[in-house]
Amino acid sequence: MQRSKKSRMITIQFNGQSKQIDDDYTIDELLISAGVPAKFCAVELNLEIVPKHEYRLQKLKNGDAIEVVTLVGGG
Repeated sequence: MQRSKKSRMITIQFNGQSKQIDDDYTIDELLISAGVPAKFCAVELNLEIVPKHEYRLQKLKNGDAIEVVTLVGGG
């Protein structure tokens, strides 16, 4: 994903691991960069579930904690 402005880096917790990202990342962009399909996951931001329709709007901030759970099918 190409950025038009120079971004600074922030640090978040992503599934318990420290991760540096651009300061203008959204949840949607984080999922794309991690290879996680938004259709098959649930996202918790700072202990609150984020509705899927907010993934493109919710900007991440320094220190945010994101937990992503993916759905797995089976039988």
